[in-house]
Amino acid sequence: MTEKGVVSEKDWQQLEAAIGHTFADRDRLKRALTHSSAQVARGRKGDYERLEFLGDRVLGLCVAEMLFTTFRDATEGELSVRFNQLVSAEACASVADEMALHRFIRTGADVKKITAKNMLNVRADVVESLIAAIYIEAGLEAARGFILKYWKDRAARADGARRDAKTELQEWTHARFGAPPTYKVADRSGPDHDPRFTVIVEIPGLKPEIGIDRSKRAAEQVAATKILEREGVWAKASDAN
Repeated sequence: MTEKGVVSEKDWQQLEAAIGHTFADRDRLKRALTHSSAQVARGRKGDYERLEFLGDRVLGLCVAEMLFTTFRDATEGELSVRFNQLVSAEACASVADEMALHRFIRTGADVKKITAKNMLNVRADVVESLIAAIYIEAGLEAARGFILKYWKDRAARADGARRDAKTELQEWTHARFGAPPTYKVADRSGPDHDPRFTVIVEIPGLKPEIGIDRSKRAAEQVAATKILEREGVWAKASDAN
């Protein structure tokens, strides 16, 4: 990442090649890559937060459409599992890493103090804002092309076919212990536009697990997945690929 945002023209052209779109308005691209801390440091407005809001919706639409047309025999439950994985912060951040977007993100000095987990979210947010920038300048087809380029292979991975983690854990817990798991919100932090929920799942006779994500439901899924993998009900995602 850079505080001064000094990137060569060759670098910008390489990034646009990776995106698959040459921006007529380069400032729009730069704004999509500008963290709010950089604007605070310079006393200006124009960071990626509004773009992120729009990009999240465009990504969701295109991923849902891709899954609907690709997995024609999949149930709604399987499609939902795949969808949640593909639009997660981890998936978006992995796209940012694949594109080496960290070289272009403009930040203020305070971002250096952000934890690794939050840095993952910064990278994820930038990908969503980039999608919005493409959509605004070139329309849905261009945004869809970018999303297919980086998400199609991810959609085909074996772990994408997993069932809903909460449903799986509910059935396994009932069969083994005769009681359902319980979920409790232990903490909610972060601003309204980017909250973080910490959820604890407890099962009688087992060590609890903690899940953290952008919504209560997503955090519950993370916690449920941890128990399923820890207890050997599911293979770990890294082992399934």
